[in-house]
Amino acid sequence: MPVRAPEPSSGDIHDLEPQQFLEEVHSFEFWFQAVEGYLSGLTWGHRPDTPDEPLVPADRERLISVLCNYCVGETAALEGSSGLIAIAPNRLSKIFLSTQVADEGRHLEVFVRRLRDLGVADPEAEIERRASRSLLLFKRRLLELVASKDWEAAIFAQNVILESLEFVVFTSHAEDADPVTAEVLKAVIKDERRHIGFGENELGRRLADSPHSRARIAQIRKELDHLVLDTLEETSGNIGLDRSEHDRLGRVYLESVERLGLLR
Repeated sequence: MPVRAPEPSSGDIHDLEPQQFLEEVHSFEFWFQAVEGYLSGLTWGHRPDTPDEPLVPADRERLISVLCNYCVGETAALEGSSGLIAIAPNRLSKIFLSTQVADEGRHLEVFVRRLRDLGVADPEAEIERRASRSLLLFKRRLLELVASKDWEAAIFAQNVILESLEFVVFTSHAEDADPVTAEVLKAVIKDERRHIGFGENELGRRLADSPHSRARIAQIRKELDHLVLDTLEETSGNIGLDRSEHDRLGRVYLESVERLGLLR
């Protein structure tokens, strides 16, 4: 009889032996259970009966700008994940990334749908018009790393840096967003945790005994950090966060990257 993956919220999955742990958490079976657990009853990322409160024009404009840039980030992760499947070093990584492709496609879809709900007739044109220059540069660099088949650097840029940025921004935004946007963000955040976990686990094992790789990845971080922090500042302003909260989010992002022991 096949082993059934433990429920994602049960905690006992962490008691498995390392190889069995990876077999479980990188599997479609685990992904199916996670998705069923938190997407059941949702339509376009939120409950159908959640009130869509009208926004004053200035707040609506800021939210549209924020969502446009969320779409850029999700597109970067979608394209990056799909490209990484071909160069992934083993079966488990390929399977996990295939679930991440589905996640990122869904995230992009629900954010575009939210733009339409806000009255944006042509989301693609609006995204192009409002996209952050720093985020576009980050996306270009990420896809260059994927195209160059640099597995470690690309996973670091995508599943550590980009996912950490999205996690801290989405978490903060969800605390004070309108009801529909908050529900969409909270659903997306659950995926981001899983994506970050994959990146940290994969790189942590690879960098532990490789000073050369650690130094090389640290250099990639120096190259990308300013783009992330510029994007964070721009997005924080559109969300309406005060300076102290923006600074806190910057620290949270940097701390998440520091868990790999990569010095600036």
